Amino acid sequence: MRLPPTRPRSLAGQLFAMQVVLIAAVVAGCAVFAYASGSAQAEETAARQVRVAALAVADSPSVREAIRTPDPSAVLQPYAERVREDTGIAFVTIMDTERVRWTHPDTSRIGDTFLGNTAKALRGQTFTETYTGTLGPSIRVVTPIRDGGKIVGLVSAGITVDRVSSQVREQLGALALAAGGALALGGIGTYVINARLRRHTHGMNAAELSRLHDYHQATLHAVREGLLMLDGRRRIALINDAGRELLGLAPDTEAVGRTVDELALPAPLTGALLASEPRVDELHLTADRVIVVNTRPVVGGEQRGTVVTLRDHTELQALTGELDSERGFTQALRSQAHEAANRLHTVVSLIELGRVEEAVDFATAELELAQVLTDRVVGAVEEPVLAALLLGKAAQANERGVELVLAEDSLIDDGALPPSLAQRDLVTILGNLIDNAVDAASEAPEDAEESGAAVPAPRVPEGPAGRARVTVTALADERELLLRVADTGAGIGPEAADEVFRRGWSTHGAGRGLGLALVRQAAHRNGGTVELDAGPDGGARFTVRLPLGDRTAKSETAGARAKEVTA
Repeated sequence: MRLPPTRPRSLAGQLFAMQVVLIAAVVAGCAVFAYASGSAQAEETAARQVRVAALAVADSPSVREAIRTPDPSAVLQPYAERVREDTGIAFVTIMDTERVRWTHPDTSRIGDTFLGNTAKALRGQTFTETYTGTLGPSIRVVTPIRDGGKIVGLVSAGITVDRVSSQVREQLGALALAAGGALALGGIGTYVINARLRRHTHGMNAAELSRLHDYHQATLHAVREGLLMLDGRRRIALINDAGRELLGLAPDTEAVGRTVDELALPAPLTGALLASEPRVDELHLTADRVIVVNTRPVVGGEQRGTVVTLRDHTELQALTGELDSERGFTQALRSQAHEAANRLHTVVSLIELGRVEEAVDFATAELELAQVLTDRVVGAVEEPVLAALLLGKAAQANERGVELVLAEDSLIDDGALPPSLAQRDLVTILGNLIDNAVDAASEAPEDAEESGAAVPAPRVPEGPAGRARVTVTALADERELLLRVADTGAGIGPEAADEVFRRGWSTHGAGRGLGLALVRQAAHRNGGTVELDAGPDGGARFTVRLPLGDRTAKSETAGARAKEVTA
């Protein structure tokens, strides 16, 4: 039977095993060091103890007096035994200069020759040695006894090596107990820490965590939606490439660790990112884009942060605007078809009544009115997209009772606009400006007052019937493209000059107020400007200037890019 492959130990398990081995090695090393240090210290202490005892005996006046007596052992043996018992050493041996013992723990050995070295002591030195005598291996000190500057005897005090070893063994037992406790405590602490690590890593091993990190990084860079993660203090913890692009952050800008307030984003977008409640599919504008924002707090007993997703809505919004324009064109064509049918019936009826000349004059007049604007637009604006837009908007404005007029100084030659200037942006700018102008011109003065718009000057009647009018200027030269739209509406007060470009500002109620914001965004995207002032007819006048630069250089650049793509 084939056994299933064993799964590698988790990262927490590997760390636990490694830490236990490390703690055991450290404790064992410390124990060995402590044992060696304790042994050396015990020997040093024993040597110091016997040295003090030997020097004290050698300096005692009673010892010198006893040596002068005929039988020194009678006095020195009890004295030496008292010192030995009081100090806890193994022996105190007092001898003459010929190494004959006067004292010994074993009284039967009194009078025998001392086993050990005495040459240094006879020369007046005190020395320490380890020697095997009658009591076994011992650490001993030998020192001379002086009487009036003459060496009259020797003292040797010592402690057996077995007694020192027994003391070390006692210390080693306590050391082993402490080492075992340290090992147990370290193992328990390591287990607790690794159990928490196992919960955080979900039991994955190092290879799985590495693979998860690689997938995480690849996903962040591959996903086209912007992803932004904020910590509990509203600082950026993570942002992907798409998020940087949508928020307009430069690639070399260090964003991680900065607060949202430091990114210089529009105030409504900053408020949405800092909000503690979730935001769902909110539309916000940056300098160059329309983005959809979704936020969701990360909550785990307390608010730990916020996850933000950003979607680019710029192209979709532009397509929506184009669709609205196409819908308006369709409605205008439907109205014109209906109106043309009425006019055709009128012409047919005049012919049936025998009034042929009147029928011809009526039909010719209608054709001339339609043809004049067409010829004017086609003759002045040779850019197809702008010409089609102006003709469609003229028909749409006519249905609302507004006359759309192309200024006399308008002129855009064919090829005057570089390929780098997107036609979609032109449609966004001019289409929205005309729509707003038609709305303003078609409103009655009293409606404008009720909507909150300022009325700086009365309406100026246009023509014999006082028809509302929108004047469009489209002019391109070597340096810039000028698009200007003026109306005969109520105008916009100076206090609202900056607010009109803010998303949501409108005099037509909720759900409006995006057109002018898109106009400024498209102009900014192409390096241009938008200005608002009072028009000559009393209404508002918007002027957009888009830099064109050197059209020859741009054409050559576009040609070079086309060749690279072809190659």
